[in-house]
Amino acid sequence: MTILATVLLLAMEIGSPTSPSASQILDRMMQADSARLAALAGYSGMRHYRFENKKYNKRAEMTVRMSCGGDGVKKFEVVEETGSGFVRNHIIRKMIEAEEESSQKGERKESRIIPENYEFHLLGKEVSEGRDSYVLEISPKKPTKFTIRGRIWVDAEDFAIARIEGEPAKNPSFWIRSVKVEQRYGRNDHFWLPARNHSVAQARVFGTTEVVIEYSGYKTNVRDAQARYESADETH
Repeated sequence: MTILATVLLLAMEIGSPTSPSASQILDRMMQADSARLAALAGYSGMRHYRFENKKYNKRAEMTVRMSCGGDGVKKFEVVEETGSGFVRNHIIRKMIEAEEESSQKGERKESRIIPENYEFHLLGKEVSEGRDSYVLEISPKKPTKFTIRGRIWVDAEDFAIARIEGEPAKNPSFWIRSVKVEQRYGRNDHFWLPARNHSVAQARVFGTTEVVIEYSGYKTNVRDAQARYESADETH
């Protein structure tokens, strides 16, 4: 069964007048996510990092080319950079290195927003970016600085997470009072990939620091197995 066929089937199953429960939404989200992961053999794209701290007049920007293999391992290449050398070398590069190392260790599953890691509570349904979405409150079962406490928006047609808003479940540092994070995803072919991340940290000494990451130029690779799924569909 193709990704599109799987998603359409799930949409038909949930398309009754009665609103689905949180567990029904999660079941379909997990099924659709598994279908997409099985088909995605990797992807590449561009990222633009922008850092700003007005209190100390520190600014920096960096454009990076990123590739992710079918095994989830990520590689980064800096294309262009401007602004504070300290910020570029000790903050933005450290963020990139941490993500690269995490992908090599296979730590993605521990931070994924799935029932194994989170508790969910359905809040309702609303339109986000012109598409119907289910809004769920999320709370990690094991709070860490890598997990989020907040809300997610699940696309009502594709059953993919389209948006996340919240804060780290565990304060990453004594020097940071709070961190607000907003992550948005966009549809690329049948895959949902990061589109924009906006983080605002309130620090005890350094004041407000804002980091924006914008994603673009995606190219996706589909596994050969997808062709076999399509052939199997045609024979039934």
